[in-house]
Amino acid sequence: MNVAVVLYTSDLRLHDHPPLRAALSSCDRVVPLFVRDPAVDAAGFAAPNRLAFLADCLADLDTALRDRGGRLVLRSGDTVDEVCTLVRSQDADEVHMAAGVSGYARAREERLRAALEAEGRRLYTHEGVVTAAAPGSLVPAGSDHFAVFTPYFRRWAGVPLRRVLAAPRSVPVPEGIGSDPLPRRQAVAGVSPGLARGGEREARTLLTRWLNGGLARYEELHDDLAADGTSRLSPHLHFGTLSATEAVQRARAAGGPGGEAFVRQLCWRDFHHQVLAARPDSAARDYRGRGDRWRTGAAADEETEAWREGRTGYPVVDAAMRQLRHEGWMHNRGRLLAASFLTKTLYVDWRVGARHFLDLLVDGDLANNQLNWQWVAGTGTDTRPNRVLNPVRQGHRFDPEGRYVHRWVPELAGLAVPQLHEPWRLPGPERARYDYPDPVVALADGLDRFRRGRGVE
Repeated sequence: MNVAVVLYTSDLRLHDHPPLRAALSSCDRVVPLFVRDPAVDAAGFAAPNRLAFLADCLADLDTALRDRGGRLVLRSGDTVDEVCTLVRSQDADEVHMAAGVSGYARAREERLRAALEAEGRRLYTHEGVVTAAAPGSLVPAGSDHFAVFTPYFRRWAGVPLRRVLAAPRSVPVPEGIGSDPLPRRQAVAGVSPGLARGGEREARTLLTRWLNGGLARYEELHDDLAADGTSRLSPHLHFGTLSATEAVQRARAAGGPGGEAFVRQLCWRDFHHQVLAARPDSAARDYRGRGDRWRTGAAADEETEAWREGRTGYPVVDAAMRQLRHEGWMHNRGRLLAASFLTKTLYVDWRVGARHFLDLLVDGDLANNQLNWQWVAGTGTDTRPNRVLNPVRQGHRFDPEGRYVHRWVPELAGLAVPQLHEPWRLPGPERARYDYPDPVVALADGLDRFRRGRGVE
């Protein structure tokens, strides 16, 4: 009897899972393994919302494996050490896993490959598991990655994707393998009260509901803050309970303007992964430095804390930040507004905002979070690095009836548009009726800060 280990990382599913399919094809038994590595916790990525969602995902994966005659094995410790220990105990010949993107993931793969080869065993890394297109598979002439989205999208859209794989009917696992107990969502402290549930079954139900319902109007509603017209699939794509390849294929099959717009957004995800794969240091350093002299000190700290707490005095920004704290998720347009306000109006380093988002976002990962922040801050791939999103105009445009602000900023529930997006303009006695802060900075002053700091004429 030959045995293979399937090391799960950010691909917690059975459907469309090339590493699992390859292991089942080459060996009689497989060991589905997930390792809780303290190095990940030490790096600050073990945020409560993601730990709770992860617990859901692992429990669901274990249930699905048990339905097929197997089970999930959970170990805690250094990933390389735990995999090698398991491989030796089962005399496994092969380890299969999804190829990583970040510098940390790639270094982990190289360590694991070297350790296995030293014992005469092999590591197989599979591309196109976390993303639809492998990060290094599309490159322009003379470069190792695309630095601008539109040409990447043109190339990406013309490349056929691999066939979507069905979930296996049977997953035979050797008996007698020890496992740590699965984590439980209820044991995680500090979880956002409105956090969505995780797991592949939830992901597939959500995808089907989205394709049959919201997708048709996605192009029309995806920026409407109150309509909630987005898929909310990002946490499942982050944890891999849903295959990006399958999402693209099924959205293309659905067709229409909504399907095309949604596929374009999925391409943005692949685009950021290929940038991070080529430039791992962009997770912490400016992709394109602009000579920024970011504000620091007591005043900047005070304004940043007001931003974190959703009390900047700009209702649409505060609504977005409060949604983040309550749900562990934020509408994409809200993310753009919140990030622009911090980096372009308060003129605070994008890394400060990116860290706060990673502390709360259930879908927070290095590729999408850090590079989206850099895009907004003007240090990333945006071809208009000095653009500034005006929160008042954006509020009128994307929350014209004020329903999003009313939902998340109840202090202003009695205030109607247009005053809702500029409450500081109310006459003094009427203004005093609302327990809502004055703006932390005037927009004109914030724009002047940004221009001086960046040297923009």
